[in-house]
Amino acid sequence: MAADNHAEAGPPARGRIVMLVDNGVNGDSRVQKEARSAAEAGWDVVLLGRAKGKKEQTWQIGGAQVRLLPVPGPLQRRRHEFRRAVLRSPLAYRPGPLASYRKQKVRAWRTDLNVRLILARREGSALGRLRLLVPRLAARLLSSWVELRAGRTKALERRRKRMDAALDRFTTAFWHRTMGHRSWRRLDPHLWDFELAYGKVVDELAPDLIHANDFRMLGVGARATLRARAAGRDVKLVWDAHEFLPGIKPWDSHPRWHLAQCAHELEYSRHADAVTTVSDTLAGMLQERHKLAERPAVVLNAPDAEISPEQAAEPVPDLRELCGIGHDVPLTVYSGAAAPQRGLDIMVESLPLLPDAHTAFVVLNPNSEYMRTLRARAEELGAGDRLHIVPYVPHYQVVPFLSAADVGVIPIHHWPNHEIALITKFFEYSHARLPLVVSDVKTMGSMVERTGQGEVFRAEDLEDYVRAVKSVLGDTERYRSVYETSGLLDEWTWEAQAERLDSVYSALLPGSGARPADRRTAVEAPA
Repeated sequence: MAADNHAEAGPPARGRIVMLVDNGVNGDSRVQKEARSAAEAGWDVVLLGRAKGKKEQTWQIGGAQVRLLPVPGPLQRRRHEFRRAVLRSPLAYRPGPLASYRKQKVRAWRTDLNVRLILARREGSALGRLRLLVPRLAARLLSSWVELRAGRTKALERRRKRMDAALDRFTTAFWHRTMGHRSWRRLDPHLWDFELAYGKVVDELAPDLIHANDFRMLGVGARATLRARAAGRDVKLVWDAHEFLPGIKPWDSHPRWHLAQCAHELEYSRHADAVTTVSDTLAGMLQERHKLAERPAVVLNAPDAEISPEQAAEPVPDLRELCGIGHDVPLTVYSGAAAPQRGLDIMVESLPLLPDAHTAFVVLNPNSEYMRTLRARAEELGAGDRLHIVPYVPHYQVVPFLSAADVGVIPIHHWPNHEIALITKFFEYSHARLPLVVSDVKTMGSMVERTGQGEVFRAEDLEDYVRAVKSVLGDTERYRSVYETSGLLDEWTWEAQAERLDSVYSALLPGSGARPADRRTAVEAPA
Protein backbone atom coordinates (compact mmCIF):
# COMPACT_ATOMS: atom_id res chain seq x y z
CA MET A 1 0.00 0.00 0.00
CA ALA A 2 1.36 3.43 -0.85
CA ALA A 3 2.68 5.32 2.14
CA ASP A 4 0.53 8.40 1.60
CA ASN A 5 -2.82 6.71 0.99
CA HIS A 6 -3.83 6.35 4.63
CA ALA A 7 -4.12 9.97 5.71
CA GLU A 8 -7.63 10.95 6.74
CA ALA A 9 -9.43 13.76 4.97
CA GLY A 10 -9.23 17.17 6.62
CA PRO A 11 -6.58 19.77 7.37
CA PRO A 12 -3.00 19.06 6.21
CA ALA A 13 -0.98 16.91 8.62
CA ARG A 14 1.45 18.62 10.99
CA GLY A 15 4.12 16.09 9.98
CA ARG A 16 4.57 12.35 9.57
CA ILE A 17 5.18 10.17 12.62
CA VAL A 18 6.21 6.55 12.26
CA MET A 19 5.63 4.57 15.44
CA LEU A 20 7.49 1.30 15.98
CA VAL A 21 6.51 -1.59 18.24
CA ASP A 22 7.75 -5.20 18.33
CA ASN A 23 4.34 -6.83 18.86
CA GLY A 24 1.05 -7.29 17.02
CA VAL A 25 -0.48 -4.03 18.37
CA ASN A 26 -3.70 -5.74 19.50
CA GLY A 27 -3.39 -6.13 23.26
CA ASP A 28 -0.98 -3.20 23.58
CA SER A 29 -3.25 -0.41 24.75
CA ARG A 30 -0.44 2.14 25.11
CA VAL A 31 0.65 2.10 21.48
CA GLN A 32 -2.95 2.01 20.27
CA LYS A 33 -3.78 5.12 22.27
CA GLU A 34 -0.57 6.85 21.21
CA ALA A 35 -1.31 6.26 17.54
CA ARG A 36 -4.94 7.26 17.73
CA SER A 37 -4.41 10.41 19.80
CA ALA A 38 -1.47 11.55 17.65
CA ALA A 39 -3.62 11.22 14.54
CA GLU A 40 -6.41 13.15 16.26
CA ALA A 41 -3.88 15.89 17.04
CA GLY A 42 -3.23 16.33 13.33
CA TRP A 43 -0.16 14.15 12.80
CA ASP A 44 0.11 11.75 9.85
CA VAL A 45 0.67 8.49 11.75
CA VAL A 46 1.82 5.05 10.60
CA LEU A 47 2.21 2.41 13.31
CA LEU A 48 4.51 -0.46 12.33
CA GLY A 49 4.14 -3.68 14.31
CA ARG A 50 5.08 -7.33 13.99
CA ALA A 51 2.92 -9.82 12.09
CA LYS A 52 2.63 -13.39 13.36
CA GLY A 53 2.63 -14.93 9.91
CA LYS A 54 4.33 -14.30 6.60
CA LYS A 55 1.85 -11.75 5.24
CA GLU A 56 1.62 -8.05 5.99
CA GLN A 57 -1.61 -6.92 7.65
CA THR A 58 -3.09 -3.44 7.53
CA TRP A 59 -5.93 -1.68 9.31
CA GLN A 60 -6.85 1.67 10.88
CA ILE A 61 -6.90 2.94 14.44
CA GLY A 62 -8.87 6.13 14.04
CA GLY A 63 -6.82 8.25 11.64
CA ALA A 64 -3.66 6.19 12.10
CA GLN A 65 -2.65 3.37 9.80
CA VAL A 66 -1.42 0.12 11.34
CA ARG A 67 0.91 -2.10 9.32
CA LEU A 68 2.09 -5.42 10.72
CA LEU A 69 5.28 -6.59 9.04
CA PRO A 70 6.51 -10.19 8.80
CA VAL A 71 9.74 -10.66 10.76
CA PRO A 72 11.59 -13.79 9.58
CA GLY A 73 13.97 -15.09 12.24
CA PRO A 74 16.92 -16.85 10.62
CA LEU A 75 19.31 -15.08 13.02
CA GLN A 76 17.44 -16.33 16.08
CA ARG A 77 19.95 -19.18 16.32
CA ARG A 78 23.49 -18.22 17.24
CA ARG A 79 26.31 -19.09 14.85
CA HIS A 80 27.84 -21.74 17.13
CA GLU A 81 24.57 -23.71 16.98
CA PHE A 82 25.32 -24.59 13.33
CA ARG A 83 28.79 -25.99 13.98
CA ARG A 84 29.81 -29.52 14.85
CA ALA A 85 31.19 -29.90 18.36
CA VAL A 86 34.06 -32.26 17.59
CA LEU A 87 35.77 -31.74 20.94
CA ARG A 88 32.76 -31.12 23.17
CA SER A 89 30.60 -33.99 21.87
CA PRO A 90 32.43 -36.03 19.20
CA LEU A 91 29.59 -38.55 18.77
CA ALA A 92 26.91 -35.93 18.08
CA TYR A 93 25.70 -35.47 14.52
CA ARG A 94 26.24 -32.12 12.87
CA PRO A 95 23.43 -29.62 13.57
CA GLY A 96 20.40 -29.92 11.37
CA PRO A 97 18.05 -32.71 10.30
CA LEU A 98 20.73 -35.43 9.93
CA ALA A 99 20.00 -37.11 13.27
CA SER A 100 16.27 -37.41 12.53
CA TYR A 101 17.05 -38.62 9.01
CA ARG A 102 19.40 -41.37 10.24
CA LYS A 103 16.94 -42.57 12.89
CA GLN A 104 14.12 -42.76 10.37
CA LYS A 105 16.34 -44.50 7.80
CA VAL A 106 17.34 -47.25 10.25
CA ARG A 107 13.73 -47.71 11.36
CA ALA A 108 12.68 -48.13 7.73
CA TRP A 109 15.46 -50.71 7.16
CA ARG A 110 14.46 -52.74 10.22
CA THR A 111 10.80 -52.63 9.19
CA ASP A 112 11.72 -53.91 5.71
CA LEU A 113 13.85 -56.74 7.17
CA ASN A 114 10.98 -57.75 9.46
CA VAL A 115 8.57 -58.00 6.53
CA ARG A 116 11.13 -60.03 4.53
CA LEU A 117 11.49 -62.41 7.49
CA ILE A 118 7.72 -62.85 7.70
CA LEU A 119 7.65 -63.73 3.99
CA ALA A 120 10.58 -66.19 4.35
CA ARG A 121 8.80 -67.96 7.21
CA ARG A 122 5.54 -68.14 5.30
CA GLU A 123 7.31 -69.61 2.29
CA GLY A 124 9.19 -72.06 4.52
CA SER A 125 12.52 -70.90 3.19
CA ALA A 126 15.22 -71.75 5.74
CA LEU A 127 17.87 -70.30 3.41
CA GLY A 128 15.93 -67.05 3.16
CA ARG A 129 15.76 -66.79 6.94
CA LEU A 130 19.48 -67.53 7.23
CA ARG A 131 20.33 -64.81 4.70
CA LEU A 132 18.49 -62.28 6.86
CA LEU A 133 20.38 -63.14 10.05
CA VAL A 134 23.40 -60.91 9.39
CA PRO A 135 21.41 -57.89 8.06
CA ARG A 136 19.06 -58.09 11.05
CA LEU A 137 21.95 -58.15 13.50
CA ALA A 138 23.64 -55.29 11.65
CA ALA A 139 20.41 -53.27 11.66
CA ARG A 140 20.01 -53.81 15.41
CA LEU A 141 23.57 -52.71 16.12
CA LEU A 142 23.28 -49.74 13.78
CA SER A 143 19.99 -48.74 15.41
CA SER A 144 21.66 -48.67 18.84
CA TRP A 145 24.56 -46.65 17.41
CA VAL A 146 22.26 -44.12 15.74
CA GLU A 147 20.17 -43.79 18.92
CA LEU A 148 23.34 -43.11 20.90
CA ARG A 149 24.51 -40.41 18.48
CA ALA A 150 21.05 -38.88 18.22
CA GLY A 151 20.86 -38.73 22.02
CA ARG A 152 24.23 -36.99 22.16
CA THR A 153 23.01 -34.56 19.52
CA LYS A 154 19.92 -33.62 21.54
CA ALA A 155 22.00 -33.27 24.70
CA LEU A 156 24.39 -30.97 22.83
CA GLU A 157 21.49 -28.83 21.60
CA ARG A 158 20.24 -28.47 25.17
CA ARG A 159 23.68 -27.53 26.44
CA ARG A 160 24.08 -24.96 23.68
CA LYS A 161 20.79 -23.35 24.64
CA ARG A 162 21.67 -23.35 28.36
CA MET A 163 25.23 -22.15 27.68
CA ASP A 164 26.22 -22.84 31.29
CA ALA A 165 29.53 -24.62 30.63
CA ALA A 166 32.80 -22.88 31.51
CA LEU A 167 33.65 -22.36 27.82
CA ASP A 168 30.22 -20.79 27.20
CA ARG A 169 30.57 -18.41 30.13
CA PHE A 170 34.04 -17.47 28.95
CA THR A 171 32.96 -16.68 25.38
CA THR A 172 29.97 -14.64 26.61
CA ALA A 173 32.19 -12.60 28.92
CA PHE A 174 34.83 -12.26 26.20
CA TRP A 175 32.47 -10.72 23.64
CA HIS A 176 30.82 -8.50 26.24
CA ARG A 177 34.12 -7.13 27.53
CA THR A 178 35.88 -6.73 24.20
CA MET A 179 32.93 -5.30 22.22
CA GLY A 180 31.11 -3.41 25.00
CA HIS A 181 27.76 -1.98 23.88
CA ARG A 182 28.28 -3.48 20.41
CA SER A 183 28.42 -7.02 21.87
CA TRP A 184 24.73 -7.68 21.14
CA ARG A 185 25.80 -8.41 17.56
CA ARG A 186 27.47 -11.57 18.83
CA LEU A 187 25.24 -12.30 21.80
CA ASP A 188 21.84 -11.91 20.11
CA PRO A 189 22.03 -11.38 16.34
CA HIS A 190 18.24 -11.92 16.20
CA LEU A 191 17.95 -8.17 16.83
CA TRP A 192 19.12 -7.72 13.21
CA ASP A 193 16.00 -9.59 12.04
CA PHE A 194 13.88 -6.68 13.30
CA GLU A 195 16.12 -4.16 11.55
CA LEU A 196 15.92 -6.04 8.26
CA ALA A 197 12.11 -6.31 8.48
CA TYR A 198 11.37 -2.72 9.57
CA GLY A 199 14.28 -0.61 8.34
CA LYS A 200 13.47 -0.40 4.65
CA VAL A 201 9.79 0.33 5.34
CA VAL A 202 10.67 3.18 7.71
CA ASP A 203 13.00 4.66 5.09
CA GLU A 204 10.28 4.50 2.43
CA LEU A 205 7.77 6.26 4.71
CA ALA A 206 10.20 9.22 5.12
CA PRO A 207 8.96 10.29 8.55
CA ASP A 208 9.60 13.62 10.23
CA LEU A 209 9.67 11.87 13.61
CA ILE A 210 10.17 8.25 14.68
CA HIS A 211 8.55 7.08 17.91
CA ALA A 212 10.32 3.87 19.01
CA ASN A 213 8.52 1.87 21.69
CA ASP A 214 10.78 -0.01 24.07
CA PHE A 215 14.27 -1.44 23.70
CA ARG A 216 14.11 -3.60 20.55
CA MET A 217 12.67 -0.79 18.47
CA LEU A 218 15.14 1.76 19.84
CA GLY A 219 17.88 0.36 17.59
CA VAL A 220 15.57 0.23 14.56
CA GLY A 221 14.53 3.83 15.11
CA ALA A 222 18.05 5.09 15.78
CA ARG A 223 19.52 3.51 12.66
CA ALA A 224 16.67 4.86 10.52
CA THR A 225 17.26 8.32 11.99
CA LEU A 226 20.97 8.15 11.21
CA ARG A 227 20.29 7.05 7.61
CA ALA A 228 17.79 9.86 7.11
CA ARG A 229 20.18 12.49 8.46
CA ALA A 230 22.95 11.16 6.25
CA ALA A 231 20.57 11.71 3.31
CA GLY A 232 19.96 15.32 4.38
CA ARG A 233 16.63 14.96 6.25
CA ASP A 234 16.50 16.12 9.90
CA VAL A 235 14.42 13.30 11.40
CA LYS A 236 13.77 13.30 15.16
CA LEU A 237 13.75 10.20 17.38
CA VAL A 238 11.55 9.72 20.45
CA TRP A 239 12.35 6.68 22.58
CA ASP A 240 9.40 5.49 24.68
CA ALA A 241 10.93 3.36 27.47
CA HIS A 242 8.21 1.17 28.92
CA GLU A 243 10.44 -0.62 31.44
CA PHE A 244 13.78 -0.45 33.22
CA LEU A 245 15.51 -3.09 31.15
CA PRO A 246 18.14 -4.20 33.72
CA GLY A 247 15.32 -4.88 36.19
CA ILE A 248 13.00 -7.03 34.07
CA LYS A 249 12.59 -10.77 34.31
CA PRO A 250 14.08 -11.83 30.95
CA TRP A 251 11.50 -12.79 28.34
CA ASP A 252 13.93 -15.33 26.90
CA SER A 253 15.69 -17.90 29.11
CA HIS A 254 18.82 -17.90 26.93
CA PRO A 255 21.66 -16.69 29.19
CA ARG A 256 22.91 -14.22 26.56
CA TRP A 257 19.55 -12.61 25.83
CA HIS A 258 19.28 -10.13 28.68
CA LEU A 259 22.91 -9.07 28.43
CA ALA A 260 22.48 -8.49 24.70
CA GLN A 261 19.31 -6.37 25.08
CA CYS A 262 20.98 -4.17 27.70
CA ALA A 263 24.02 -3.64 25.47
CA HIS A 264 21.78 -2.84 22.48
CA GLU A 265 19.80 -0.28 24.48
CA LEU A 266 22.94 1.37 25.82
CA GLU A 267 24.43 1.66 22.32
CA TYR A 268 21.45 3.48 20.81
CA SER A 269 19.92 5.48 23.68
CA ARG A 270 22.30 8.40 23.00
CA HIS A 271 20.67 8.94 19.59
CA ALA A 272 17.23 9.74 21.05
CA ASP A 273 16.23 13.40 20.75
CA ALA A 274 13.65 12.93 23.51
CA VAL A 275 12.74 10.12 25.90
CA THR A 276 9.33 9.36 27.37
CA THR A 277 8.53 6.77 30.02
CA VAL A 278 5.81 5.50 32.35
CA SER A 279 6.74 6.84 35.82
CA ASP A 280 8.75 9.56 37.49
CA THR A 281 10.88 7.01 39.34
CA LEU A 282 11.77 5.28 36.09
CA ALA A 283 12.51 8.67 34.48
CA GLY A 284 15.20 9.31 37.08
CA MET A 285 16.68 5.83 36.69
CA LEU A 286 16.83 6.19 32.91
CA GLN A 287 18.43 9.60 33.10
CA GLU A 288 21.16 8.26 35.37
CA ARG A 289 21.80 5.01 33.48
CA HIS A 290 21.87 6.55 30.00
CA LYS A 291 23.39 9.90 31.03
CA LEU A 292 20.49 11.78 29.45
CA ALA A 293 20.77 15.55 29.25
CA GLU A 294 17.09 15.96 30.14
CA ARG A 295 14.83 13.97 32.42
CA PRO A 296 12.39 11.82 30.36
CA ALA A 297 8.82 13.07 30.09
CA VAL A 298 6.34 10.92 32.00
CA VAL A 299 3.39 9.67 29.93
CA LEU A 300 1.22 7.37 32.03
CA ASN A 301 -0.65 4.53 30.34
CA ALA A 302 -3.96 5.76 31.70
CA PRO A 303 -7.43 4.93 30.32
CA ASP A 304 -9.53 7.23 28.16
CA ALA A 305 -11.83 9.50 30.12
CA GLU A 306 -14.09 9.69 27.07
CA ILE A 307 -14.54 7.53 24.01
CA SER A 308 -16.00 8.29 20.62
CA PRO A 309 -19.71 7.86 19.88
CA GLU A 310 -18.81 5.01 17.54
CA GLN A 311 -16.89 3.23 20.29
CA ALA A 312 -19.60 3.94 22.84
CA ALA A 313 -22.19 2.36 20.53
CA GLU A 314 -20.41 -0.99 20.70
CA PRO A 315 -21.97 -3.20 23.41
CA VAL A 316 -19.58 -3.95 26.27
CA PRO A 317 -19.47 -7.65 27.19
CA ASP A 318 -20.83 -8.47 30.65
CA LEU A 319 -17.99 -9.93 32.74
CA ARG A 320 -20.37 -11.61 35.16
CA GLU A 321 -22.38 -13.10 32.33
CA LEU A 322 -19.18 -14.53 30.82
CA CYS A 323 -18.39 -16.04 34.23
CA GLY A 324 -21.94 -17.37 34.59
CA ILE A 325 -22.53 -15.70 37.95
CA GLY A 326 -25.04 -13.25 39.38
CA HIS A 327 -24.45 -9.74 40.72
CA ASP A 328 -24.52 -10.92 44.34
CA VAL A 329 -21.51 -13.26 43.94
CA PRO A 330 -18.16 -11.83 45.16
CA LEU A 331 -15.81 -11.52 42.17
CA THR A 332 -12.08 -10.70 42.15
CA VAL A 333 -10.48 -9.88 38.82
CA TYR A 334 -6.99 -9.72 37.33
CA SER A 335 -6.60 -8.10 33.91
CA GLY A 336 -3.37 -7.96 31.93
CA ALA A 337 -0.25 -9.89 31.02
CA ALA A 338 -0.15 -13.43 32.40
CA ALA A 339 3.17 -14.81 33.62
CA PRO A 340 4.43 -16.50 36.81
CA GLN A 341 6.09 -13.31 38.07
CA ARG A 342 2.70 -11.60 37.89
CA GLY A 343 1.62 -13.74 40.84
CA LEU A 344 -1.68 -15.09 39.52
CA ASP A 345 -1.10 -18.42 41.27
CA ILE A 346 -1.88 -16.86 44.66
CA MET A 347 -5.37 -16.00 43.43
CA VAL A 348 -5.94 -19.64 42.52
CA GLU A 349 -4.47 -20.97 45.77
CA SER A 350 -6.79 -18.66 47.73
CA LEU A 351 -10.00 -20.09 46.27
CA PRO A 352 -10.49 -22.82 48.94
CA LEU A 353 -9.93 -20.15 51.62
CA LEU A 354 -12.51 -17.81 50.03
CA PRO A 355 -15.32 -20.33 49.44
CA ASP A 356 -17.92 -17.78 48.34
CA ALA A 357 -15.71 -15.84 45.93
CA HIS A 358 -15.07 -16.32 42.22
CA THR A 359 -11.96 -15.19 40.35
CA ALA A 360 -11.68 -13.96 36.75
CA PHE A 361 -8.51 -13.67 34.69
CA VAL A 362 -8.82 -11.33 31.70
CA VAL A 363 -5.83 -12.24 29.52
CA LEU A 364 -4.66 -12.06 25.93
CA ASN A 365 -4.49 -15.84 25.45
CA PRO A 366 -6.90 -17.80 27.68
CA ASN A 367 -5.50 -21.10 26.36
CA SER A 368 -1.83 -20.42 27.02
CA GLU A 369 0.24 -23.02 28.83
CA TYR A 370 0.33 -20.88 31.97
CA MET A 371 -3.45 -20.50 31.96
CA ARG A 372 -3.89 -24.25 31.48
CA THR A 373 -1.62 -24.84 34.47
CA LEU A 374 -3.65 -22.50 36.66
CA ARG A 375 -6.91 -24.04 35.50
CA ALA A 376 -5.62 -27.52 36.32
CA ARG A 377 -4.51 -26.34 39.77
CA ALA A 378 -7.97 -24.91 40.46
CA GLU A 379 -9.46 -28.28 39.53
CA GLU A 380 -7.07 -30.02 41.95
CA LEU A 381 -8.23 -27.69 44.70
CA GLY A 382 -11.88 -28.47 43.94
CA ALA A 383 -12.48 -24.88 42.83
CA GLY A 384 -12.39 -25.21 39.05
CA ASP A 385 -15.96 -23.92 38.76
CA ARG A 386 -14.97 -20.67 40.49
CA LEU A 387 -12.07 -19.78 38.20
CA HIS A 388 -12.99 -18.02 34.95
CA ILE A 389 -10.53 -17.17 32.18
CA VAL A 390 -11.79 -14.75 29.55
CA PRO A 391 -10.13 -12.90 26.64
CA TYR A 392 -9.26 -9.22 26.32
CA VAL A 393 -11.81 -6.69 25.19
CA PRO A 394 -10.82 -3.60 23.13
CA HIS A 395 -8.88 -1.14 25.27
CA TYR A 396 -11.69 1.43 25.19
CA GLN A 397 -14.05 -1.14 26.79
CA VAL A 398 -11.70 -2.30 29.56
CA VAL A 399 -12.93 0.09 32.26
CA PRO A 400 -16.69 -0.59 31.96
CA PHE A 401 -15.95 -4.29 31.44
CA LEU A 402 -13.95 -4.55 34.69
CA SER A 403 -16.40 -2.43 36.68
CA ALA A 404 -18.65 -5.48 37.10
CA ALA A 405 -16.14 -7.02 39.54
CA ASP A 406 -15.88 -6.33 43.27
CA VAL A 407 -12.09 -6.26 43.65
CA GLY A 408 -9.21 -5.53 41.25
CA VAL A 409 -6.09 -7.54 42.11
CA ILE A 410 -2.42 -6.80 41.33
CA PRO A 411 -0.43 -9.65 42.95
CA ILE A 412 2.94 -9.06 41.25
CA HIS A 413 6.17 -10.31 42.77
CA HIS A 414 9.16 -8.26 43.88
CA TRP A 415 11.17 -7.63 40.72
CA PRO A 416 13.06 -4.35 40.34
CA ASN A 417 10.88 -3.32 37.43
CA HIS A 418 7.68 -3.98 39.41
CA GLU A 419 8.67 -1.56 42.16
CA ILE A 420 8.91 1.63 40.14
CA ALA A 421 5.62 2.39 38.38
CA LEU A 422 1.87 2.59 38.57
CA ILE A 423 1.10 0.02 35.90
CA THR A 424 -1.72 0.09 33.37
CA LYS A 425 -4.13 -2.09 35.29
CA PHE A 426 -3.79 0.19 38.34
CA PHE A 427 -5.34 3.04 36.36
CA GLU A 428 -7.92 0.78 34.70
CA TYR A 429 -9.08 -0.60 38.05
CA SER A 430 -9.19 2.92 39.49
CA HIS A 431 -11.36 4.28 36.68
CA ALA A 432 -13.59 1.22 37.06
CA ARG A 433 -13.99 2.32 40.71
CA LEU A 434 -12.75 -1.05 41.95
CA PRO A 435 -11.32 -1.45 45.43
CA LEU A 436 -7.76 -2.74 45.01
CA VAL A 437 -5.76 -5.56 46.54
CA VAL A 438 -2.10 -5.07 45.61
CA SER A 439 1.16 -6.66 46.67
CA ASP A 440 3.63 -4.55 48.63
CA VAL A 441 5.69 -3.45 45.63
CA LYS A 442 7.02 0.01 46.40
CA THR A 443 5.19 2.51 44.16
CA MET A 444 1.75 0.91 43.95
CA GLY A 445 1.72 -0.23 47.57
CA SER A 446 2.57 3.28 48.74
CA MET A 447 -0.09 4.85 46.53
CA VAL A 448 -2.84 2.51 47.76
CA GLU A 449 -1.88 3.13 51.38
CA ARG A 450 -1.91 6.89 50.76
CA THR A 451 -5.27 7.04 48.95
CA GLY A 452 -7.06 4.30 50.92
CA GLN A 453 -8.49 2.79 47.73
CA GLY A 454 -7.65 -0.76 48.77
CA GLU A 455 -5.46 -3.07 50.84
CA VAL A 456 -1.79 -4.03 50.53
CA PHE A 457 -0.51 -7.56 51.22
CA ARG A 458 2.94 -9.11 51.42
CA ALA A 459 3.85 -10.44 47.96
CA GLU A 460 3.58 -14.24 47.66
CA ASP A 461 2.07 -14.53 51.18
CA LEU A 462 -1.17 -16.50 50.78
CA GLU A 463 -2.44 -15.86 54.29
CA ASP A 464 -1.93 -12.12 54.01
CA TYR A 465 -3.52 -12.07 50.55
CA VAL A 466 -6.65 -13.76 51.90
CA ARG A 467 -6.74 -11.24 54.77
CA ALA A 468 -6.61 -8.33 52.31
CA VAL A 469 -9.37 -9.75 50.07
CA LYS A 470 -11.65 -10.44 53.03
CA SER A 471 -11.09 -6.92 54.32
CA VAL A 472 -12.08 -5.35 51.01
CA LEU A 473 -15.05 -7.64 50.41
CA GLY A 474 -16.26 -6.84 53.92
CA ASP A 475 -16.71 -3.14 53.11
CA THR A 476 -16.38 -2.48 49.38
CA GLU A 477 -18.35 0.76 49.49
CA ARG A 478 -15.88 2.34 51.90
CA TYR A 479 -13.01 1.68 49.48
CA ARG A 480 -15.04 2.75 46.44
CA SER A 481 -15.94 6.06 48.10
CA VAL A 482 -12.29 7.14 47.82
CA TYR A 483 -12.82 7.65 44.07
CA GLU A 484 -15.25 10.47 44.82
CA THR A 485 -12.32 12.54 46.08
CA SER A 486 -12.14 15.63 43.90
CA GLY A 487 -9.35 15.51 41.31
CA LEU A 488 -8.09 12.02 42.20
CA LEU A 489 -8.76 10.54 38.77
CA ASP A 490 -8.39 13.67 36.64
CA GLU A 491 -4.68 13.25 35.98
CA TRP A 492 -5.03 9.49 35.47
CA THR A 493 -6.63 9.90 32.04
CA TRP A 494 -5.18 9.33 28.60
CA GLU A 495 -6.42 12.72 27.45
CA ALA A 496 -4.05 14.39 29.92
CA GLN A 497 -1.21 12.11 28.87
CA ALA A 498 -1.86 12.69 25.15
CA GLU A 499 -1.34 16.42 25.73
CA ARG A 500 2.05 15.68 27.28
CA LEU A 501 3.05 13.43 24.40
CA ASP A 502 1.96 16.01 21.85
CA SER A 503 4.09 18.59 23.67
CA VAL A 504 7.12 16.33 23.22
CA TYR A 505 6.46 16.02 19.49
CA SER A 506 5.81 19.76 19.08
CA ALA A 507 9.03 20.70 20.90
CA LEU A 508 11.05 18.54 18.50
CA LEU A 509 9.20 19.80 15.41
CA PRO A 510 8.48 23.46 16.26
CA GLY A 511 7.19 24.23 12.76
CA SER A 512 4.48 21.58 12.98
CA GLY A 513 1.71 23.95 14.07
CA ALA A 514 -0.72 23.83 16.95
CA ARG A 515 -2.80 20.86 17.99
CA PRO A 516 -6.19 21.09 16.23
CA ALA A 517 -9.53 20.62 17.88
CA ASP A 518 -10.32 17.07 18.85
CA ARG A 519 -11.34 15.05 15.79
CA ARG A 520 -12.03 11.68 17.41
CA THR A 521 -12.72 8.86 14.95
CA ALA A 522 -13.78 5.28 15.31
CA VAL A 523 -11.40 2.38 15.79
CA GLU A 524 -11.82 -0.14 13.04
CA ALA A 525 -11.10 -3.79 13.75
CA PRO A 526 -8.48 -5.62 11.69
CA ALA A 527 -9.80 -7.27 8.59
